[in-house]
This record gives sequence, structure tokens and C-alpha cells, in this order.
Amino acid sequence: MNKPIFIKLGGSMLTDKTSAERLVDQTLKQVVTDLATWRQAHPTQPILLGHGGGSFGHYWAERYHTAQGIIDDQSWWGVARVADAMARLNRAVVGACLDAELPAIGIQPMASGLAKAGEIQALGTQQIASLLAAGTIPVVYGDVLLDSVQGCTIASTERIFSALVGTLQPSRIILLGEQAVYDADPRQNAAARPIALINRTNYASIIALLGGSHGVDVTGGMRNKVEAMWQLVQHAPQLEIWICGPQQLHAALSGQLNGPGTIIKLD
Repeated sequence: MNKPIFIKLGGSMLTDKTSAERLVDQTLKQVVTDLATWRQAHPTQPILLGHGGGSFGHYWAERYHTAQGIIDDQSWWGVARVADAMARLNRAVVGACLDAELPAIGIQPMASGLAKAGEIQALGTQQIASLLAAGTIPVVYGDVLLDSVQGCTIASTERIFSALVGTLQPSRIILLGEQAVYDADPRQNAAARPIALINRTNYASIIALLGGSHGVDVTGGMRNKVEAMWQLVQHAPQLEIWICGPQQLHAALSGQLNGPGTIIKLD
């Protein structure tokens, strides 16, 4: 079996993060249609999909401070709300994939995942490996997990991917949503320029430039995502992380960006 490619559909891309639980249906449909077209030409390439929480999970996690754990008598309501919202968003993503003739199967991280002090300790990797080997497309997502120290925690899609890398050994992780990592916030600075490559030579200087996320995001925004992916490539030196917009999906899957985008790799 070829090494899998992990693809994250960013929550900011799939939803309007300034409005609770609002899905951007047309974007989701276009992305899965593009993926289906590429897969028809590459039917043996294993694909793992993941998606962020956007205005579904992040809205409830912010309201109940779920990332802090069980802190008051309302916290378990937060766990329930986040789990429900993320499961519904997952069903929407899986449904769109099925409509596009992609054999997608939703995987709930909370069902098999456990954390300790905010760090993932266990996840159902063998189940996902079996689905990949069968030619299906598992669809994971950022989720609330039970935590043996603080009761619960929020595990972003990037952290879920990180927990799967050791077993599944992907060749590439594509983070689809933002057009690239920029040297300034492009929403506030028209002169902001995309950073094509982040490696050991420039990582420290670039991470100092990065800000957070537009709208509600309890997982920390772009800076935390880049930091998490950098830690990952340090442990998996052959892995490459590609950050690009949805229109670049076909190019990123083919290994050749034809527009703005950022590649994170060790060297």
C-alpha cells in the first residue's frame, strides 16, 4: 500500500466562524468534488480526511471553556455540546463525500481517544489503518476527549493527525483553508507576502511573526498550527506539511503547487 496522504479541511473554510454552526455548503461541495476527480485518476492512493470545528465545535468549546477541563457544574454540558456539534459537522462532511462518490466513513475520536493533562495517550489507529487498507476514506476531526487529569480536553485535527503519524506514516499532510502562511496578517496588511517554505533555517524567525485565528478558535490559530506541525516534522523527518487554499487541492495532491502556499519540512 502506498503511504497515505492526510488532508485537513479547515474549519474556517467549511464554516462561517463568526456565526454559530453555519456551514458553507458550496465550499464543501467544491472541495470534495475536486478530491473525487483526483481520486478517479489515482484510485490506489490512500487518503485520510480530517476537518476542523469551525463555528460548530469552537462555538460551544468557547462558551463552556471546554479546553480547560471540568471546571464547574456546567462543564459536562460543554463536553456534550462539543461532541454533538462536531459529530453533526462530521456527518455533513461525510455526506458530501458520499454524494461525490467518495467512500468516506466517519470516525469519532472521542470514542477511542484518551488524553492525560491535555496530551493524547490513545487513539484507535488500527481501525483507521484497516479502513485505509480497504480503500475507504476515514474522516476524523478535532474533538473533545476524556482526560484522566483534567476530565476533558480539546484535541485539534492537527493533534489527531500527530497521534496517527507514527502508525500510519503519511508522506504528506495537506492543511486546506488558509492560502498560505504569511509574514503579516493579509486581512489587515495588503502588503503581506506568502512564505513558500518553512524549515530549520527560518522557523524561529517566522514563528515570531505569526498571529492567531480570525473568529472563535479554541485551538490557537495559525501560530499553534505551525508550531504543532513543526514538532511533527522533527519526529518524522521525511514528512512534508503543505498549507494552501482549497483551489490548490489538486496541485497539492499531485505534489506541485501552482500558486500561493507554504511547505513545512525539516530541510
